[in-house]
Amino acid sequence: MSAPAISRFPVPKLADLPDDVRQRIETVQEKSGFIPNVFLVLAHRPEEFRAFMAYHDALMDKPGGLTKAEREMIVVATSAANQCQYCVMAHGAILRIRAKNPKIADQIAVNYRKADITPRQRAMLDFGMKVALHSNTVGDEDIAALEAHGFSKDDVWDMASIAAFFAMSNRLANVTSMRPNDEFYSLGR
Repeated sequence: MSAPAISRFPVPKLADLPDDVRQRIETVQEKSGFIPNVFLVLAHRPEEFRAFMAYHDALMDKPGGLTKAEREMIVVATSAANQCQYCVMAHGAILRIRAKNPKIADQIAVNYRKADITPRQRAMLDFGMKVALHSNTVGDEDIAALEAHGFSKDDVWDMASIAAFFAMSNRLANVTSMRPNDEFYSLGR
């Protein structure tokens, strides 16, 4: 029996990719020991791959008021709400590693309101969910509630940007039928 396809769209061979795209994927492979399927699926369109990765890195890898684990919490919670299996599994693995907590990703994916997180983090996820699912209802009171928890305007912008970016990513992953790598299921446990 052959392995299930990782996408319903064409997946390029590494050798056929532009040098910069191939090198980025090979760097990830060297660091993690495998190639996350998202890289191969998105490499189908190199220009979009570059733009996606640049925005991802700008949101997820920068310093700021949100920790890297908190950024991943937003991804996991909103991806679960958007029923994106790939993003829940992949970012759940990253969250477990960054939070050094083998249970946190599952708790957040199932019901972040009952997860072992701080009230500040719960407020952050409430806002992220509102952006992901009902952004048209965000008002000044939402920003004030976050500021009451010590978040800055830049933090609020980051939360909104992460939720919005991953809402787009969730939709692409669902449309492409992107399959999570088996490696994600055991990372950080």
